[in-house]
Amino acid sequence: MNNYVTDAINLKSYNLNDADKIVVMYSKDNGLIKGVAKGVKKPKSKLGAGMDLLVANTLQLLRGRSMDTVIQAQTLNSFKNTRKDIDKLMLSSYISELVINFGEGSESASKEVYELLYKALNRISDSESKKDALIAVIKFQLKLLLIVGFCVEFDTCLCCGERILNENMYFSVNMGGVVCKNCNEALGVKTEMHYKIRDFLQAMLQFDFDYKSEYDTKATEKICQVCFNLLDKYIQTHTNRKQKSLKVLQELGA
Repeated sequence: MNNYVTDAINLKSYNLNDADKIVVMYSKDNGLIKGVAKGVKKPKSKLGAGMDLLVANTLQLLRGRSMDTVIQAQTLNSFKNTRKDIDKLMLSSYISELVINFGEGSESASKEVYELLYKALNRISDSESKKDALIAVIKFQLKLLLIVGFCVEFDTCLCCGERILNENMYFSVNMGGVVCKNCNEALGVKTEMHYKIRDFLQAMLQFDFDYKSEYDTKATEKICQVCFNLLDKYIQTHTNRKQKSLKVLQELGA
């Protein structure tokens, strides 16, 4: 059939002409897709706000030779509180960029990625503090990395394979995990990690996204910012791409 229906979240858009634009979306069934939203820039467009960025829709699309066309969009969630807060907007844009960067070839896990993205955007929108928004992003970073095959090792030393318990360690962005003190004497990794930071990150990775553990409650905004920066450095190292929204966050003093 030429028509199909899927849930999708708008990530990025380009102007095609005076009336139309191309929207890059992450869909529940097909991963990253592009659709032409015809007439969307006209005042009386039926698609209207449904094609704005960071909106989740149930879409009806018409398959095309090179690109599909959006026929109808029914909004599921506009994450409206995000647009009222610059930090929420930038953090939401950041995770959207991550999906664009990691989304190619993720079709087999599209449902998992879509649901993770939806939950993260919703949590950021509903968050009552910057700390809560950062926790949502940290969970997203870790769980997306796990899905796409770049999981971070927090439990055992990547060199000797021994478990690291209640002692400080070092985090290697190049190796993708922790190294014990003894092994690091030869490696010389610069980033030292307190075992409580490791425990926090491990909990964010292992617990269900919606589960609020004691680590969520005890963490401070400063700790969350340190963890966010650490994971972003790891992501940049393994993708060779710097998220544009991160630069804005840094300029805002995030």
